[in-house]
Amino acid sequence: MPSFQDKKLGSMARAALWLATVVGEGNIFTKAQLREAIPDVAQIDRRQRDLRDHGWRFDTSRDDPSLRQQEQRFVARGAEVWIPGKSKAPKHKVGLTAAQRAKVLQDDNHLCRSCGIGAGEAYGDDGGVELSKLNVSRRKVLHSDGTAEHQLVTECKRCGTGGGADREVDLGALLELVENLSSMELRLFAKWIDADQRSFSPIEKIWGIYRTLPQESRAAVAQAIDDMAD
Repeated sequence: MPSFQDKKLGSMARAALWLATVVGEGNIFTKAQLREAIPDVAQIDRRQRDLRDHGWRFDTSRDDPSLRQQEQRFVARGAEVWIPGKSKAPKHKVGLTAAQRAKVLQDDNHLCRSCGIGAGEAYGDDGGVELSKLNVSRRKVLHSDGTAEHQLVTECKRCGTGGGADREVDLGALLELVENLSSMELRLFAKWIDADQRSFSPIEKIWGIYRTLPQESRAAVAQAIDDMAD
């Protein structure tokens, strides 16, 4: 394995070699340490991030709460990008044009397709401090004929963090489930598709509230239903 100090190598390859030979999988590092190790390359941390396109995985404090904000964990090694021919990014990892990105956002109604949040909206689970930022991700889609392709989809930064980038959907399996729906269920599903939104029935809304109740309150609801049935 070459040395990360070999300046004849590309900057991304040098970052990969430093991680593989100095940091080691499962261990923590910082951008400052990377810059100190390879001081002659400007924006070496950006070259390190490019390794994600080649199967290398790094967790941040958002993925792993035990990490401090400036720390990253080197989780898994990917392609040996220091070997000629292995540093070329896969076709589905090639960057998007501004026009492509704008079209995907428009097609997805400027909503995260994973959680449904819109751009700039507060998540609501942190006191309204964090606002969403939408990105365009690539989702692996498995077709009924066994082929697979990567399609573009809108996703917020939170949903796309960590394992979100590797999410895939089995379209063939989904279509089989759709075929097994009753006529009434198909009409309802079609309405949700047309509106790009699921509408909840009164009983579903009641269930959503009920399931959040403490045990004593759930028991009170169950007792009330028993009394109504008598």
